[in-house]
Amino acid sequence: MTKHTVDADLVRKLAALLDETGLSELEYQTNALRVRVAKNHAAGPTVVAAATLAPASAAADAGVAAPAADHPGAVTSPMVGTAYCAPEPGAPAFVKVGDAVRQGQTLLIIEAMKVMNPLPAPRAGTVTEILVRDAQPVEYGEVLLVIE
Repeated sequence: MTKHTVDADLVRKLAALLDETGLSELEYQTNALRVRVAKNHAAGPTVVAAATLAPASAAADAGVAAPAADHPGAVTSPMVGTAYCAPEPGAPAFVKVGDAVRQGQTLLIIEAMKVMNPLPAPRAGTVTEILVRDAQPVEYGEVLLVIE
């Protein structure tokens, strides 16, 4: 797979555009590269993610170590948002390590733009790792959990 170099000046300009416009997220795409810049209001500073068109390489191209990214049972985030492990505060988590899950079962909810998006299990198996905390911001292509 071809490695792409991210133009740091482009990322800075996109981040500045976020501040100027008051937007919380911006995406720029060419034929070979997609750069998404999102602002995490809870943490304050701008969070930057870069990804090629292949979701599995998003963390590697951004220069971030991706635990379990090469695992065949890795379940990745289909969008930028906030991951929730339970249907509501105080409720039991959808899944925990060691749980058997069936294909289509809800694993997490990802909130994006005030919309709650259930993340279904892509296949049946056993949850062996959960790599996110409740209410944690997540990036497109980020490994959230592992099903074996």
